Amino acid sequence: MLPNDRKYTREHEWVKIEKDRVTVGITEYAQKELGDVVFVDLPAVGERVVAKSAMATIESVKAVSEIYAPISGEVLEVNDSLEHSPELVNQDPYEKGWIALIEITDKKELDELLSAADYAALVGA
Repeated sequence: MLPNDRKYTREHEWVKIEKDRVTVGITEYAQKELGDVVFVDLPAVGERVVAKSAMATIESVKAVSEIYAPISGEVLEVNDSLEHSPELVNQDPYEKGWIALIEITDKKELDELLSAADYAALVGA
């Protein structure tokens, strides 16, 4: 089920907004399309990311895919658990499988993200 407490991108990332920060991950739809995730190349803490630019890489048994920053900002924290347990992205993409915590530099970029209903329509859910 698609959480309503988040925003989504057309590239299948989710964003959970908490004041001036966002937690970012990939959607259930994305992880199903990828198949079994075997490796996640996380961004570096302190790295500045730009909206719609690659910030991480996810490797599955099927393919290697980019994870795009849904918003511009500074990476404050990454999910180190994924280094040893990348399968968390498959098992729990909306909670334990998160990718990074980013401090927002331009809140206006949030307006470009999709609501849960719009994202569900995009993927035909």
